[in-house]
Amino acid sequence: MEQRITIEPVTRIEGHAKISLRLDASGRVDEAHFQVTQIRGFEKFVEGRPFFEMPSLTARTCGICPVSHELASAKACDQLLAVTIPRTAANLRRILNLGQLIQSHALSFFYLSAPDLLLGMDSPPEQRNIFGIAASDPQFARDGIRLRQFGQQVIERLAGRRIHPAWVVPGGVNSPLEETARTAILGEIPAIKALVCGHLQRFKQTLARYEEYIRVVANFPSMFLGLTNSDRSLEYYHGPVKVIDADGGTIADQLEPSAYQDYIGEAIEPWTYLKFPFYRPRGYPEGMYRVGPLARLNIASRCGTELADLEFEQFRALDPGPVSSSFHYHYARLIELLHAVEMIEILLIDPTILDTKVRAVAGVNCLEGVGMTEAPRGTLIHHYKVNPDGLIEWANLIIATGHNNLAMQRGILQTARHYLVDGTIKEGVLNRIEAVIRAFDPCLACSTHAVGAMPLVVELFGPEGILVDRVRR
Repeated sequence: MEQRITIEPVTRIEGHAKISLRLDASGRVDEAHFQVTQIRGFEKFVEGRPFFEMPSLTARTCGICPVSHELASAKACDQLLAVTIPRTAANLRRILNLGQLIQSHALSFFYLSAPDLLLGMDSPPEQRNIFGIAASDPQFARDGIRLRQFGQQVIERLAGRRIHPAWVVPGGVNSPLEETARTAILGEIPAIKALVCGHLQRFKQTLARYEEYIRVVANFPSMFLGLTNSDRSLEYYHGPVKVIDADGGTIADQLEPSAYQDYIGEAIEPWTYLKFPFYRPRGYPEGMYRVGPLARLNIASRCGTELADLEFEQFRALDPGPVSSSFHYHYARLIELLHAVEMIEILLIDPTILDTKVRAVAGVNCLEGVGMTEAPRGTLIHHYKVNPDGLIEWANLIIATGHNNLAMQRGILQTARHYLVDGTIKEGVLNRIEAVIRAFDPCLACSTHAVGAMPLVVELFGPEGILVDRVRR
C-alpha cells in the first residue's frame, strides 16, 4: 500500500505552495509533486484594459520583482507602437533591470537560503530564519540588508519609488536621469562591489561542506534557455534566445522572441496552477529546460565585466560542460550580483545616459506584441493582442518560475529518493527537500514566507491508514 507525505507550506519562498510525496509499499519515493496552490488570473482580468496601462498594471503581479514585469510589458507595448525606443531609454531600462536583479538576488541569498547555508540544514527550524542569521552573524545580516537596499535605491533614484514605479512606459521611460541621481549611485558602487566580492569568497569556501548535497540537488542533465547577445556575454534585457543541451552544445540560436510559441509550448496538470513550459521540438515532458542565473551563466561565454569574468572562469570549471547542480543557482546569483554592480557603473559613466530624449511617442500601429526580458529568476514573456483602439483582447504571461517547473518537479523527486530512505520523517530531511525549491528561488505571487513560525504539519500514514508519525513546526 502507498504512503503519502505532504510538506505544506513550503517555507522561505515567495508565494504559497506544497510538496506531495508518494511512497510505494517498500518505502521508496516513486512520485513527487511541487504544487502551487494559488491562482493569480492576470491574463484574464487585463482584458479590456488600454495597452498603455499594462506596464503598471502587470507590475502588480509581484511585489518582489515588479520592475521585471514592467519591462517585459513595456517591450511588448513598444511593438504595438512599432517604434524603436531611444538608446538612452533602453540603457536606463537596463540599469533599472539591474537594480531589480540586485535587490532580488540579495533577498534570495541572504534572507531565504542563507539560514540553510550558514546555520545548517539540520538546525532547529525556530532558528533557521533571518532572525537566526542576525543572532549568529549580525554582520552577514547587515550586509544582506545593505545589498538589497542598494538595489532598491537604484530603482528609486531612476524611477521615483522602489516598488511599482510608473516610470517605464510604452516607447521608453517617463523622464531622463538626473545628474544628482547618477552621482549618488556611482558614489556607492565601490563599497557595494567590495561587499559582493567578499561574500563570493566566503561562499566558495563553504562549498566543500555541501559536497553531498550538491550531487543530489536537482543535479541532472538538462537543456538551458535564455537571452543572448552578439558577444555572448551575460544578457538580461534584449536579444535573441539561445538553447543549449546538457553537454553545452547549441540546440538553437538566434531564436526570435516574438516567435516564442514556435519553440516554447505550455502544458498543464490538474494538480497545480503553475503551467509547465517545455521546448516544443522535443515535446512534453522531454523538453524540460532550466532558466535563470544558472542557465544564463551556462549559456554565456563570459560575463563581460572585469571582476565577474574572473569569478565566471572559476564557476565554469566546476563541471566539464554546463554546471548541472541546481545548488549552484546560489553561486550564480552571487556572480550575477557582482556583474550587475559593474554593469550599472559602466552604463552610468557613459555621458549619453543623461540625454533628455528618452521616449518615442506613437499610436497603435500593430495589433500584437511580445516582450521578453531576463527577470532575476529567468526568462519572462509578455504577449498581448489588442484591437484597433488599443484595448487588450488577449494576454499570455510566461513567468520565469514556470520555465523551471519541470526541473523543480524532477529535483524534489531526486532529493527525496536520496534522503527519505526508510519512511521516517526527520526535520532535516524535510528541509533538504524544501531547499531544492529555494535553490530555484521561485516567485509564485506577491507574498513571501521569509520569516517567522510557519504552520507546517507533516503526517505519515501506514498502509492501513494508521498515523505512523507526525511532525509539527
